[in-house]
Amino acid sequence: RSGEMAKLTQLIDNDVFRAYATYTAIVLLKMMLMSLITAYFRLTRKAFANPEDTVSLGKGESAKKYLRTDADVERVRRGHLNDLENIVPFFGIGLLYALSGPELSTALLHFRIFAGARILHTFAYLIPLPQPSRGLSWAAGYAVTISMAYKVLKTALYL
Repeated sequence: RSGEMAKLTQLIDNDVFRAYATYTAIVLLKMMLMSLITAYFRLTRKAFANPEDTVSLGKGESAKKYLRTDADVERVRRGHLNDLENIVPFFGIGLLYALSGPELSTALLHFRIFAGARILHTFAYLIPLPQPSRGLSWAAGYAVTISMAYKVLKTALYL
């Protein structure tokens, strides 16, 4: 039923909503993984942001040397921040999009491109891959979110 807003009771049986839930879970888990990768890099590089995190490495002045920034830790943190800036809007706009009644094939294309782009973006950030790989993967995911927002506004415009 393209073009119709889904009723709340139909969500469980709605293939588009189930696809949205699947790909949202994938990108949210990927974003959560970035926290673990940050912790791994902090531990292996012994670069901490808070004094209490250095307790096992010494006390007083000897522990202060571990309160520092590290290029690898900061790279992971920037990748995580980029996830927050892009996955959170996808979460909200994607939900509205899923409820706007798109064709399943079109919705799957949007969700798969977004998830793939965010995963590629993470690899491009962490390895790092040469530019423009990171920029193109960011742009692909961003364009998908804009496309979904356009569809939502076109379907249910009440301005």
